[in-house]
Parts: sequence; C-alpha cells; structure tokens
Amino acid sequence: MKSRRLIAGLLATCALLAGARALVAHHAGTMFSDEVKEIAGTVKEFQFTNPHSWIQVLVETKPGEAPQEWSVEWGSPNQLGRNGIRPSTFKPGSKVTMRVRPMRDGSPAGGFVGAKFADGTTIGNWK
Repeated sequence: MKSRRLIAGLLATCALLAGARALVAHHAGTMFSDEVKEIAGTVKEFQFTNPHSWIQVLVETKPGEAPQEWSVEWGSPNQLGRNGIRPSTFKPGSKVTMRVRPMRDGSPAGGFVGAKFADGTTIGNWK
C-alpha cells in the first residue's frame, strides 16, 4: 500500500513539474515598451510557428548602410488563423510599414501592433 502511495505521489509530482515548465517558459509582455514605434522596410521572412509567430523585417537605417533586421513577435498560428492571417500574409520581399512596441532594452525587436503594405492594405491595430 505504501508503494502505491509513493508511486502516485511521484506521478503527481512529475505532472506538476511538467505543467510548471510550460508556465515558466511562457512570458509576459513586460520586455516591450508601452510606446508604439513605426518601422518601414522589406519582409525577409514570416515564421508562422508555435508558440509565437515572428516577422523578420529588414529596416533601412541610413543610406549606404546595411539594413537592420528587426524581429517582430506576434500571436500563435491558431490565434492568427482565426483572424484570417495565413503564412502567405507577409510575403518575403513585400514592402511594409509596421507599428510595434519596441523592446525596452533597445534591441531591434518588438511586439506586433499593426502593419500597412505598399498597396494600402492594413492588418492589426493600424488606426
């Protein structure tokens, strides 16, 4: 009887630890600033992957200098798909202006707010 309780206790502990790992792995948005910044450039890649999608944008900084690559974090494919976003929404080579909540540490990354393509199409919170 003692061994059954021990085994049940170990299994319960393992289940809790497995769940805790997922909770710790997910983060809050505290690394993003509250301000909204606009960046303009060319889509390099749209990574439509779990747990978060990423849009890589090459942003021109100064004439003659190499563009700066920005990483823009967005929702999960399931969440985005329910809103009509598909892997083909951000095609490589597309010109885009994006509104992001930049990283507080100044690195070239941020959280997605909205996007406007060269043809005037908007996505997200563009108003």
